[in-house]
Amino acid sequence: MGYLTVITVGSLKEKYLIAAKDEYKKRLGAYTRVEEIELKEEKISNEDDKKEIERALECEADRILAAIPKGAMTVALAVEGKQYSSEELARLIGGAESGKVCLIIGSSHGMSERVKRAADVRLSFSRLTFPHQLMRVILFEALYRSHTILAGKRYHK
Repeated sequence: MGYLTVITVGSLKEKYLIAAKDEYKKRLGAYTRVEEIELKEEKISNEDDKKEIERALECEADRILAAIPKGAMTVALAVEGKQYSSEELARLIGGAESGKVCLIIGSSHGMSERVKRAADVRLSFSRLTFPHQLMRVILFEALYRSHTILAGKRYHK
């Protein structure tokens, strides 16, 4: 059994999204140990101030990098990352030498380039932009699907 860590910046607020994410997280527990680390999003007083946003992303980067488990293959979710099929994502996760995989979702303002450079893989789910909170549900479903593929289960058709 492997070890999966999901680091997110910001919290889920909508009950229906929390329920959906928790359902996939529970299902994942049959295949791997799952740890979810939720970090606080930096407050930004002026959403139009690029320097303030950059400062916030750097503060978040310090906390993200400190939370990554030692020896884990690190995957940063980034729109400019590589897109994988479900089978390819399963092979990527299943191929982690240490058995540890850490996936990172940045804040609603994105993710520091420093975190992206530190990651072993940059993963894009789409060129489309998804709401930050919905992305967590999508990620947990994709992780569950990946583990069912690795286990040879029928969930993935």
